[in-house]
Formats: sequence, C-alpha cells, structure tokens
Amino acid sequence: MLRGARVGTETVSLSRTGNGWLLSGSGGLGAPFDVITTRFEAAYGTDWQPARLLVQGSVKGEAMSLATTFGLTTAMNDLTQGTRRGSTSHQIPSRSVVLPSGFFAAYEGLAARLVNATVGTRVPVYVAPEGDTSVTVDRIAHRRVSLGDRALDLQIFSLALASTGGRSLIELWIDSRGRLARLEISEIAVVVIRDDLASVMARTEHVRHPGDEDVFIPANGFSLGATFTRPANPTEGAAAIVLVSGPGPQDRDFTSYGVPIFGQLAGALADADYFVLRYDGRGVGRSGGRTENATIEQYADDVVRAVSWIKRRDDIDDRRIAVLGYAEGGPVVMLAAARESDIKAVAVVGAPGRSGREVTIEQQLYLLSRMNLPDAERSARTALQYRIIDAAMTGTGWETIPPDVRSQADSAWFRSWLLFEPAAVLRRMDQPVLIVHGALDKETPPAHADRLATLSSQRNENRPEYTSQVIIPGINHLLVPAETGEVDEYDTLETLAVSPAVSAAIAEWLGEMLPPR
Repeated sequence: MLRGARVGTETVSLSRTGNGWLLSGSGGLGAPFDVITTRFEAAYGTDWQPARLLVQGSVKGEAMSLATTFGLTTAMNDLTQGTRRGSTSHQIPSRSVVLPSGFFAAYEGLAARLVNATVGTRVPVYVAPEGDTSVTVDRIAHRRVSLGDRALDLQIFSLALASTGGRSLIELWIDSRGRLARLEISEIAVVVIRDDLASVMARTEHVRHPGDEDVFIPANGFSLGATFTRPANPTEGAAAIVLVSGPGPQDRDFTSYGVPIFGQLAGALADADYFVLRYDGRGVGRSGGRTENATIEQYADDVVRAVSWIKRRDDIDDRRIAVLGYAEGGPVVMLAAARESDIKAVAVVGAPGRSGREVTIEQQLYLLSRMNLPDAERSARTALQYRIIDAAMTGTGWETIPPDVRSQADSAWFRSWLLFEPAAVLRRMDQPVLIVHGALDKETPPAHADRLATLSSQRNENRPEYTSQVIIPGINHLLVPAETGEVDEYDTLETLAVSPAVSAAIAEWLGEMLPPR
C-alpha cells in the first residue's frame, strides 16, 4: 500500500534447498512504481551468505533484468533495462542481506536474519545494484494478532537504515517462524502486509484473559465484533457490564498511548465475578457498519443491541445488566439508558458533564492556551472555532470555513455531538448512575464529574443512593497514575496499567446496585 491505497501484490515463497535457502517471488506494483516482476530469485547459503540474485520483469514499461553473483565479500551485477546494458561490482560485507529497490519479496531474507536479533544488532545490507549499507535494531516490541481461527505472536523491529542523508526508519514484523508479516517504510509511505494480516478478521490483541471469547453481535444491518469475558468461577444468574467507547477508530480494547483501557478493565471486573462485554466500534476491527452518517443516537443503538445480546444468554441474570461509557462513550450510554429499560445501571468514567458544544469550546480553548501564539493569531483561531461550531449546528455559514476544515467538521456525528445536552438526557433516565473521574484529568477536568453528579441527583431527590461519585486521586484521563495529568506527559508515563482503584470502585458499586437475587 502507498499512503493507505493498495498499489499491488507480490507472491513470495521461502524454501530450503540442499545447500541453503531460496527466496522466490513474482508480482506487480502499479503507479508510481510501475514494476512487474515475472521472476525473482535470491539464493543464500545455510549461513545466509548471499550466493546469487536474479530479477526479471519490467520497470515503467521497459524490460528489465538484473543478475548478481556474490563472492564472500564481492557483488557483481549485470543489469539490462530496455536497450541499455551495464555491469558493476562492489566490495560488500560478508553475509549481507540483499534488498534490491522496489522488490519487497527480498525482505523475507531480512526477516529471517532478525529472528534472534537484539537491540543494537547491526545487519549488513546490499542494495543491488547500487551499493552496501546496513540496518540497526533500535527497538523490539511484541504483538499478538488474532485471525479468528488462530493467533500470531509477532516481533516488531524498529530499524534504522543508514543512508547518505542520515537514517531512514523501517518497521518490520516477523512471525514465530521468522517469516515476514508486515513492512513499513515511513520515508516513502509504503506498507507491505501479508494477506492474512490484511484480512478483516485480523485484530491486535492488546490484552488476553483466560475467560475471553470472541463473538459477533447482530446490529442494525451489520455485526459488531466483540470479546465476551467470563469470570473464572461464574455463579448462576451473574451480573454483566458492557464497556462502551465513543465514536472514532477505537477497537474493543480502547488502547490509548499504549494503555489498553477496556482490555484491562475487562480483566479486573471479570476477576470481581462479573461478565464483561467489549466491542469494536463501527467500521473498526471486526465490526461492520458505516461511520460517515452515524450520529450519537445511532452509536447508542449499538449499545442497545449489545445489551439485547447479553440479555438472551442463559448464564446472565437479565435484571443485572449494566453499561459503562468511557470519555465520549459516557453520552452514548446515557442516551441508550434513557430509552432501554433492560439497562439497570449506568457508569460513566472520565465523561463530559456539559453539552457537546460547551465541551468542544472548552477543549479548543485549552489547547490554544498551551500553544505559544501571538494574541492576534490566538483570537483568529478562537473565532474560527466558533464559526465552525455554529456552521455544524445550523448547517449555514460553511462558506466562511476553509474547505479542508469543513471536510472534517461537516459530519452527522459532530452535529449530533454538539447538540447533546446531558441535563436533558439524565432527566429521562431512572437507573442508578456511577460517576468515576481522575483527579488529574486535564482532557475532561473533574468539574465535569461534579456537574454530572449534580444533574443526576436532581432526577430523584428521594433516592440519593441513585447517584454515586468517585474522584480518584493521582490518576489522569487514561486512568493511570500520573504527575501532572497533562497530555504531553502521556508518552513518558512510568506505568501503563489502569489504577486498581477504578475497577474496585466500579465493582463495589455494581455489587450495591445489582445485588444477587
């Protein structure tokens, strides 16, 4: 893929021969590469010393052939392109990985060489027929990807490719067999991904619990891919809770800045003997559905469908079903609860307590306050934000908005979000409400929790126990321990674990509001 658009395919095989390894392939890449490979062969010895390279095909419509033979520290190239012919030779380090430009099958050889690499490992590379260079391992990460019928444990290598202009960054994924799974060359915006990992069934497992089961939930014309987590020793007629995020490209684990917020909450709540359901958002992961015309009300429809799926299960008490909305998921679960009586309790975590318009203005002013801008530019940006909001709410005035900005803001979701008013929705809810917030939350300050608590208490003054508020000291919007809570601190956090105080507060409240029969 080039800048996210598919531009071609290559078919690759790696086989063991009597005296080493043979890497072969064929394929075609469209514009701007315009490369057709009819034959690609790279032969290596048993110790991955290169022996020969043969590439045949065409480049931009011209026939092309490259034949390279290797000695221990030499490379000799014969290149034909159209009517032009030439030969070159180079001195190269022994056991170099051969990577001719534009032929990605060759990276299978680099993948095989990296299986046992560590941070700091340097691998010599020969870019045939141009010359030698090297890649150095900067960082190694691990990832588990579920493909539905099986899971892959992958190593992710962040590599620095030495070049005349400095260092180019490459990310290369390999599976447990040492085979190439994914390649990303950021400098030229190219991603090469193996077909099984490009499937709609492929999803990264940020967290996996013993009680996890992958399921599909029927929605309105599509299905929601989800994970249903069972307690280790479930009791008859147990309670369940559905974890809900707001709109946006969020999967079921809701991983933000390396913190799988929902994945960790699901495990903690299952350990507290609750069934937990979390699902991929519309158009994300294994969930279908379209997002371009979806409103906040339609995202609430998805919550109702998830609750209906849980209600039909024999192992759950249908009178003990709760929902939890995190951040912008708070308004979504509130709307769902306002019209669905099967939802018996509602928890909102780090959720806004004012209208969507007020929240958007607050967030924009906060971001501007942290930018070093002249007063005139700050005033101009503020005025633009107000014009954008007014145009989105009324549908008029878009002619004053830059086209690139309008393309992002002129959406059904944004308009429905701006019009959302928690006070009006809470008046239509009769479920008990829990409000959990981090004291260091700077994205949605704790004042929002205070307002939600006030609005919830006003619903039914004779039932004060129907509103519970917990402010947890020392944690930020990601629900992890922090020093300042500012967004620019996220990348330097020492721990990426959701505070146990969050799940403890939720579990205790569920026990009180949804006691066993």
